[in-house]
Amino acid sequence: MKKVLILSSSPRRGGNSDTLCDDLLRGARDAGHEAEKIFLRDLRIGCCNGCGACSRHGSPCPQRDDAAAVIDKMVRADAIVLATPVYFYTMSAQLKTLIDRCCSRYTEMRDKEFCFLVTAAEEDRTKMLRTVDSMRGFLDCLDRPKERGTVFGLGVWHAGEIERHPARREAYELGRAL
Repeated sequence: MKKVLILSSSPRRGGNSDTLCDDLLRGARDAGHEAEKIFLRDLRIGCCNGCGACSRHGSPCPQRDDAAAVIDKMVRADAIVLATPVYFYTMSAQLKTLIDRCCSRYTEMRDKEFCFLVTAAEEDRTKMLRTVDSMRGFLDCLDRPKERGTVFGLGVWHAGEIERHPARREAYELGRAL
């Protein structure tokens, strides 16, 4: 049994990428894993202010918000799912803000499995690869990450358009395969 942490960075609860998170969550639980979804919009996570407390002095981040608890769950997880809607060809601000705040503990994120869930109005998969590459940039900073898969829910914009999309089944199966 693995600990699977799903980070939903959609600004819309029940939006297209958040729906894929629910599908992957169901698949992971059906496979017997302990799985949790965190809806980042519900949390207060401030931007990194570059103070250097964590990188120069090894101190915890001085900001008192919800980031530390999420990052602690990331450190303890076996698999982490980064899910984002794509607006203007990059990851959501919610996800990027959390990733930037990982500075204090990213060296503790070793041997993690990662999955990416990406939804967009765009239908051209090659254009979505830059978003995935930006998430891979985070993995490049980690020790021995293992990428397990990416699900693209393309051609969906308004909430609910993912309903009959094949990406839903792909997300479920990716969760089962972890």
